[in-house]
Amino acid sequence: MTKKASGSFCSFCGRSEKEVNMLISGVSADICDSCAEQAHQIIQESMGAKKNSPHAIDKSKLPDPKQIKEYLDGYIIGQDNAKRYLSVAVYNHYKRLLQEKDDDIEIEKSNIILVGPTGTGKTLLARTIAKLLHVPFAIVDATVLTEAGYVGEDIESILTRLLQASDYDVAAAERGIVFIDEIDKIARKSDNPSITRDVSGEGVQQGLLKLLEGSIVNVPPQGGRKHPDQKMIAVDTKNILFVCGGAFDGIERKIAQRLNTMVVGYASSKDNAKIDRDNLLQYVAPQDLKSYGLIPEIIGRLPILTYLDTLDRSALRRILTEPKNSIIRQYVKLFKMDDVTLTFDDEVYEYIVDKAIEYKLGARGLRSIVETIMMDAMFNIPSSKQPELHINREYAVEQLENSQLVKLKNSQ
Repeated sequence: MTKKASGSFCSFCGRSEKEVNMLISGVSADICDSCAEQAHQIIQESMGAKKNSPHAIDKSKLPDPKQIKEYLDGYIIGQDNAKRYLSVAVYNHYKRLLQEKDDDIEIEKSNIILVGPTGTGKTLLARTIAKLLHVPFAIVDATVLTEAGYVGEDIESILTRLLQASDYDVAAAERGIVFIDEIDKIARKSDNPSITRDVSGEGVQQGLLKLLEGSIVNVPPQGGRKHPDQKMIAVDTKNILFVCGGAFDGIERKIAQRLNTMVVGYASSKDNAKIDRDNLLQYVAPQDLKSYGLIPEIIGRLPILTYLDTLDRSALRRILTEPKNSIIRQYVKLFKMDDVTLTFDDEVYEYIVDKAIEYKLGARGLRSIVETIMMDAMFNIPSSKQPELHINREYAVEQLENSQLVKLKNSQ
């Protein structure tokens, strides 16, 4: 460190050497002692922020499986089996990240696959888990993925979304959760190898292998197709938890075929009586996923397999009002923001559930129906300055029957 000749200035603050205690010279720039001290403080604060990142994992604050399930119970009705599997898998995954490297035992990843009809809560389960743990979370739709070089999104775009969710903090992204929705849509289209290349089916499955297993992937931060000259970001996926979900429409036939072939001989009638024909998904096994069209390598990298129950009438009724962010509470809050008190008759809830079962859309159907019933009120009430609004069954029936939703259904 040397003082430069008279006439030198700090390249950062512009003060001359006469105005500072010391001017440190570099190859093509100078910095004064004050700016150097400020730069040091900035670096220290930045390093401290990374250590105390909101995405950092503290073992003492990591909830155990029972606590995770209790948290999920506050937002999701039913699905106890899926909650238990998911709670244990997530707990073990983050214990794996906190493990001390004091022996040769390496805990492997617990990627999860959820099988269940549409509207049963697959995406909501994963999103709620991420909110509890304060880790980056990204939802990706597998239907848009194709092999590299074909129209569609590349496999690496999955990690681009995770980077965006973590504000491009690579260390945080490498501890995040990715939910790959519609995983059943990339099933192998045919067992016949002579067909044209399956670029959105088996081709995508092959590309996903390296992500699920754990490898260093060069990720385009702005997406790969529109910005080909961008600088890639290296992301290690070995500590990213992948949760895959799919409806697997028709997999019950695969399960039924497997169960029927297993039940032979004198015990056939007795074993058949034990099988719940109304809920075959509870018997789902890896071989059923293989029969559906997932390749064995993918199934092997998704070791935790669980199912979600079809929502019955009782579950739909509870979903409408009980969760912390229930549909009815959301609408009550929307009207409260306009200083309007919104109330409902219990008969309205029963009517909404009846229609949701009729349309067979699961929990998503509840939202559509409530939105249709409340549309006129949401349009008129804010300008009317009405202090209260009460919804009875007659009003709900009138609004729904006059809607395009019912007209469209009746025309089919």
